[in-house]
Order: sequence, then structure tokens, then C-alpha cells
Amino acid sequence: MNLASSYGPGRFGLSFELFPPKSEAGEIALWTNLDELAAFRPSFITCTYGAGGSTRDKTLKIVVEARRRYDVPVASHLTCVGATVDELRGYLAAASAQGVDNIVALRGDPPQGQKNFQPVADGFRYASELVKLIRAEFPKLGIAVAGYPETHQEAVSPAADLANVKRKVDAGGDVVITHLFYDNADFFRFRTACAALGITVPIVPGILPVTNLAQIQRITSLCGARLPEALLDALNACEGDEARQFQAGVEFATQQVQELIDAGVPGVHFYVLNKSPATVAVLRAVRMKPTAG
Repeated sequence: MNLASSYGPGRFGLSFELFPPKSEAGEIALWTNLDELAAFRPSFITCTYGAGGSTRDKTLKIVVEARRRYDVPVASHLTCVGATVDELRGYLAAASAQGVDNIVALRGDPPQGQKNFQPVADGFRYASELVKLIRAEFPKLGIAVAGYPETHQEAVSPAADLANVKRKVDAGGDVVITHLFYDNADFFRFRTACAALGITVPIVPGILPVTNLAQIQRITSLCGARLPEALLDALNACEGDEARQFQAGVEFATQQVQELIDAGVPGVHFYVLNKSPATVAVLRAVRMKPTAG
């Protein structure tokens, strides 16, 4: 099922993002946690892959297995990093042949040790080029593209960043899924700016519930997302108490998600980090119910 059909009148697009585990124990834990998450009847499940495409085969295995286990549409991430156009085309063909429904089309971050992104020979420099390839040669695949409520770190300006989102949508993107953020005002400004540019596809907020202060500080230092003082104060007040930090993070995420739902977002995309407790707690708190059994 094309992910564009996940959103619309009477349809709220709930989605979860996984990453390929590095061990057998990690894979067992992934499926245990996903069993809980899948009970909330997600519209689709996505999976990233390692830097430079290092886990593409594992990513494909995971999304195909998720589709089989839960009878749910799936999306594989695909980036331009370290891949020629023919290699990208080959992956798309393999994914399509194995029943993958959608692609999250990204440029990707520069490999470790590189400050700026450099395409390989016969590769793509921009995500919009990848989107064009998918739309032209694999028209049945749904396409999600990324948006940045706080502006991409490499963008020369917010206006330039928004223009890039518009290029990706014009090239064939079906939905914009945002990078994680913790101040809804940033999302609302981004949504308004997208509408002003004539972007009419669904703009879906990406949410990562905080469960540990040190962990989220590492993540936000890499991606540039800001942590509001209210959240930092709540987490610092629980320093040294993992259970209380978890609860404080869940309470903040619940308020964030409820405000987004009240503001009419077409869905929510959760970065679950292969774990279920925080996302399950948030979904229950906003009165989303799992299926029985």
C-alpha cells in the first residue's frame, strides 16, 4: 500500500521507525518490542540502515519480515551515500520484488571523517534526484522525504532549506516526515512555511520520546535539535533516577503529541530506537488503543 493513502479524511497515519540491530540478541529484542507496537495498528513501519549503506541487506530483511509478521505496509530507507545510480536502481528493484511498499528517500549524512557530502562517481548529489529516479522507474513505490523544522544543519538559510523540500515534493515525494524536534512551535512554523510555498502533501511530525538525558543530549548534539528548558529542567530534576527520567520524558512527549494531534496533524512518526515502552506509554496516554490479544 502506498504510504500516501495512510493520510486523509478519517485516517491518522501512525508509523514507527526501526534500525537494523547489530546482534542476534538485538534482533530478538526488536521483534519483542515491535510485537507491542504493532498492536496499535500502524499505517506503516520503516527501517534505516547504517552509514554508507552498510546494512542495506539487513534493512531489507527486516522490513520484509515486518511485512510478513504484521501484514502492514513497510518502507525502506535509501540514501545516495556511497552508491552509484545503478546500485540504487538495483536496490529499488530488489525491494520492489520482495514486497516493499515505500521508500524513505534521503541524501544521507556524509560518511564519518568527511565534513561535506560528496557523491560517488555516477551517483546522486541530492535527494530530489533519487526521488525522480524512483518516481520515473518504480512508480508503484510510495515516497517519503525529510523535512527539518529547525532547518537542516548544512542549509545556507531556512528559505534555501524549504526550497529543497519543495524540490523533493515536486520530484514526486508523497509525504514529508520531519526530523525530530521538541518545540512544537518549530513544527507549526515549518508547516505554515511549507503551505506558503505550495507544498500540499501531508507534513508529518517525527517524534523521539526522551527516556534518558545523556542519550538525548548525544543525539541532539549530532542533529542540532534544541531541547526546551522545561524538558531539561524536568530531566535534571530526576538526575540519577532512571525511572523518574523515563516518566518525565513520557509526560513531555505525551503533551507534545497531544498538542500536535489537537492541531490537526495528519499523523505521527515515532523514532522508537527499537524499543517500545516509551512510545507505548505515549500512545496510551493520548488514548490510542492497541487491538485485543
